[in-house]
Amino acid sequence: MNLSKLKVKTKNGSYNVIIGNNILRNFLNILKKNSLSFNKCLIVIDDKVPKKILKKIISIKKKKIIYYFNSSEKNKNQKTINKLLEILLKNNFHRSDCIISVGGGITGDVSAFAASIFKRGLKFINFPTTLLAQVDSSIGGKTGINSKYGKNLIGSFYQPNLVISDTTFLKSLSKREIICGYAEILKHSLILDKKFFDYLNKNAEAILKIKKPHLEKAIYQSCLIKKRIIENDEHEVGVRQILNLGHTFAHAFEATKKYSKNLNHGEAVLLGIICATKFSYQKNKIKQKNLLKILNHFKKIDLPMQVGKYFSKKDINKILSFMKKDKKNIDEKINLVLLKQLGNANYNFPYKSSTIKNFLLKELSN
Repeated sequence: MNLSKLKVKTKNGSYNVIIGNNILRNFLNILKKNSLSFNKCLIVIDDKVPKKILKKIISIKKKKIIYYFNSSEKNKNQKTINKLLEILLKNNFHRSDCIISVGGGITGDVSAFAASIFKRGLKFINFPTTLLAQVDSSIGGKTGINSKYGKNLIGSFYQPNLVISDTTFLKSLSKREIICGYAEILKHSLILDKKFFDYLNKNAEAILKIKKPHLEKAIYQSCLIKKRIIENDEHEVGVRQILNLGHTFAHAFEATKKYSKNLNHGEAVLLGIICATKFSYQKNKIKQKNLLKILNHFKKIDLPMQVGKYFSKKDINKILSFMKKDKKNIDEKINLVLLKQLGNANYNFPYKSSTIKNFLLKELSN
């Protein structure tokens, strides 16, 4: 069994990220090696995760409560948090006890947020079961829920005690869900690692077919890039903001669609990356050859790239309304992350909403 391990070090502590295939069978040994002990645990499980894969986690010999969660952006809310807090309070959980999340990014975000606010902090273990969660949301300590005003506007920074990414889970995912995770892998290459982008350009088809060793390498490299960034800026006051490339557009797209299944998070991010890339070129931040390389990569593996397929001009004011509420904004302007080169992004580009509106209107016409 091949394992890859990263240690993430922040001011609030350090934790291991373990990546491999079929590593759940060694779950208890992994806990011992990471000196993780607790008396009780609440295991929050995405109800879409195949039950047969869960046996090793569920068989843990501790006092445990299992809560099956119907994960969706619509359920990523205060009502779900209240349910989890009620379970913890009713069963007299202590700060030395643990919440274990088994699921995608939504399950992880909700579980971690509950862990962060219950008695000011429970232990937290994350088993990300989607490619998107394994390469992005499981690392870095961002937790949060949605509100009617936008996505992830309520939350906290709370680092996990351990992350275990078992690629066995990915075999049950649809290609659409794999593409959802690939969006973040691609984003990581664009913001910080041109060589990684070149690797993706050669091996994207194999990664999307979850073939070894390309899949594991892509997950590891993505995690490594994110680790480097969050260790320098845990609370997103500076360079960590580059991880939001495309996300100001993407979160507005999702909210405008009311978090419909017709546009999942990864697809919205891909549309957002396209918008950010084209906008970067329009504002003379990147050269045409880099724009074309990115556009050709999207075309080569048939990634979503036409905003006009999902929205019409009548949606423009709603999209802008959500973009104005983005948490990275400082004043009335909309702050974007833009590319300076392929593999180099910057995070402080404020623009008037009218400028972005004109840009989006052209995109919606295509």
